[in-house]
Amino acid sequence: MIEADSIGLVSPQKIPFETPLPLQNGQVLPRFDLMVETYGTLNEDKSNAVLICHALSGNHHVAGYHSEHDKSPGWWDNMVGPGKPIDTKRFFVVGLNNLGGCHGSTGPLSIDPETGDEYGADFPVVTVKDWVQSQAMLADYFGIGQWAAIVGGSLGGMQALQWAIDFPDRVRHALVIASATRLSAQNIAFNDVARQAIITDPDFHNGHYRRYRTIPRRGLRIARMMGHITYLAEKGLGKKFGRSMRTDGYQYGYDVEFEIESYLRYQGDKFAERFDGNTYLRMTKALDYFAPAAEYGNDLLTALQRVKAKFFVASFSTDWRFAPTRSRALVKHLVKAGKNVQYIEVESHHGHDAFLMTDEPYVRAMRAYMNNIHKELQA
Repeated sequence: MIEADSIGLVSPQKIPFETPLPLQNGQVLPRFDLMVETYGTLNEDKSNAVLICHALSGNHHVAGYHSEHDKSPGWWDNMVGPGKPIDTKRFFVVGLNNLGGCHGSTGPLSIDPETGDEYGADFPVVTVKDWVQSQAMLADYFGIGQWAAIVGGSLGGMQALQWAIDFPDRVRHALVIASATRLSAQNIAFNDVARQAIITDPDFHNGHYRRYRTIPRRGLRIARMMGHITYLAEKGLGKKFGRSMRTDGYQYGYDVEFEIESYLRYQGDKFAERFDGNTYLRMTKALDYFAPAAEYGNDLLTALQRVKAKFFVASFSTDWRFAPTRSRALVKHLVKAGKNVQYIEVESHHGHDAFLMTDEPYVRAMRAYMNNIHKELQA
């Protein structure tokens, strides 16, 4: 059943771009498609557009339902819709699947126009900077000269920050949530373990597994199980599962005995059937390579001098993957650079996944900030 406050039924659209896109690694995509969903109405002067950038396993389906039979709505339906913090009665909201994705945008599952075969492992490694370039082309397609706001959590927040640096005149507000200016060594390590699980799967076949009519299911499963643990918090896991057993006493074996084991295996199995291994490799590499200060002598303060956008930065107390200290560091540099920034640190037991949840102080802060953007546009 579709909720009364939902945006309702929505349809994605695939937008083709025939202009070659030079990539940061020196390769060129001769053409590409972006899978997009839009909600709300673009106003006459095209000033009310909001771009939603997704995290590692996200996509264009941000809000609403594709069918009355869908079991769940888009991944940020609690935040985007009529009367919600990102109010589709006020804003024209754009969600997209990034290049390299596996939900309709050009990526490893797409046909390489030069060979007529699927790209597979031959699809280039793309970066956050590449995504921002393609998103700028998407803005041009809609005739949007400046986004009222660019919003993202985790890897999505990195895109919002990169946008503000690369296209300072085209971003009015950047909302960077549960994110960082670059990955820690620990985060890079987690990503590499996940990639190794996929690459060493016997069904990986050097990334061309679909030629063998298979997928690296076991590797994807393990990668997701490990990743999922890092997105949660000990407090939340303990509250939800504790040491609850699925069996009557210890079995002294390696099948599922604890509820948490059952939960992780279920999540891993589900993910392995809906996500592409080559996409997972590329998304984690985009995380690893993100360093917007690199081309400014690794001086973040210099990079932020270019910024004209106002910032909203949010972090969560139990997020140990992107800890509040990382957000505070960004805020400190923004303040030192003389930029306008608002910061909230939310008490939450949801860990990194809190940016997807409905912790009241977080939702209230998002609503207030977006309300102020609307007032600013009206004025």
